[in-house]
Amino acid sequence: MSPMPINHPVLIFTRRIGDFLFSPAGLAGIILLAIVLFGCAYTVDQTEQVVITQFGRPVGNPINAVDSASGAGLHFKIPFVQTANRFEKRILEWDGQPSEMTTRDKLYVVVDTFGRWRIADPLRYFQSLRDERSALSRLDDIIGSETRNVIARHDLIEVVRSDKERKPEQDAILAESGGTIGVLPPIRIGRHRLEDEILAAASPKVGIWGIELLDVKVKRLNYKQGVIEKIYDRMKSERIQIAERFRSEGAGEAAKISGKKERDLSQIESDAYREVEEIRGRADAEASEIYAKAYTASPMASDFYTFVKTLDTYKTTLGRDSTLVLSTDSDLFSLLKSIGGKDSPSPAAKKK
Repeated sequence: MSPMPINHPVLIFTRRIGDFLFSPAGLAGIILLAIVLFGCAYTVDQTEQVVITQFGRPVGNPINAVDSASGAGLHFKIPFVQTANRFEKRILEWDGQPSEMTTRDKLYVVVDTFGRWRIADPLRYFQSLRDERSALSRLDDIIGSETRNVIARHDLIEVVRSDKERKPEQDAILAESGGTIGVLPPIRIGRHRLEDEILAAASPKVGIWGIELLDVKVKRLNYKQGVIEKIYDRMKSERIQIAERFRSEGAGEAAKISGKKERDLSQIESDAYREVEEIRGRADAEASEIYAKAYTASPMASDFYTFVKTLDTYKTTLGRDSTLVLSTDSDLFSLLKSIGGKDSPSPAAKKK
């Protein structure tokens, strides 16, 4: 095969192309072509969605959106005229600021909420908000407002407790006391339902911006100082009721013990009195029997008994300054009359 002649048209054209490419104009053309190519082509990741704008106005359908026909990958646009605006396709987080609000029972609480959202309609999102900062600001307003509305429609117990089926732990002492001591009031719906209400109320309002609100939760719930004082007062009142119950039970037991003591003392005293009287009766009977035997032993014993008993009577009735008025025929005066008389015989002598 013979070599191609040096003046062949193909070789001449090739040399001219090479000379042009390595010339300043050629290099400038290559750079311009590269800029044009890189300005036309762009890639869309799986985690993002793109809205193409031309001179600031959206054109065409969003790329890689939820309901879009075009997906992620390599795409083309008009350079210098059209711009690719990229938005996050994944779930985004919203963390609200703690906000003070009041419940239906006029108690102030500080509620801290958070949520999850995503861009469902990137075209509407771009037209209304443009960026994520504006979206978070609008979410602060809408979710914060709906949270206040929901909290204001329910009592504090509905916000605090999350499950109405859950049975709270109760102290054994409180359980024994009965009544309402230590028993939490029942709830109708609970905090989970309140979060669902917030989500249901806020979702349509943020939907006009192309945002889909996925979830709203209460992260933290703090009490204001006044509410904390009321809680402490309630705890004190419960403990005071328990103490009063213990005091009443103690007073009842003390009354039982005191009554039993008085009953036992009365029983002991009555038994002792009965036994004393029985002993005394038996002693009196025995003494009477002895006296009777002694007095009936002889006539002199009877007179001696009369004499002794009379002396005992004098001893009992007559004192140092006593004045006694007796008749002359009195039995008591008969012994006095005979005392000191020389010719007056004693009663025993008279019997002889």
